[in-house]
Amino acid sequence: MSCLYCQHANPVDASECSQCGMPLPFEAAMAGERRLRRFTWFCVGLTLFCIVMFFWLPRSIA
Repeated sequence: MSCLYCQHANPVDASECSQCGMPLPFEAAMAGERRLRRFTWFCVGLTLFCIVMFFWLPRSIA
C-alpha cells in the first residue's frame, strides 16, 4: 500500500506510513465516517435544543 502524502511503500496490514506517520487510506476513510457521524449527532442535538428553547423561553405580550 502506498502513502498518499510521501508515496512510500508500506506493508498491507500497516495502519500508518512507516516513513511520515500519516494514516493510510483505510484509516483516513474511517476518520471521515466518524466525522460525518459526529456532525449528524451535533445537528440532531442542535435541533432538539432549538425545540426546547422554543417552548421554554417566554413570549412577549404586545
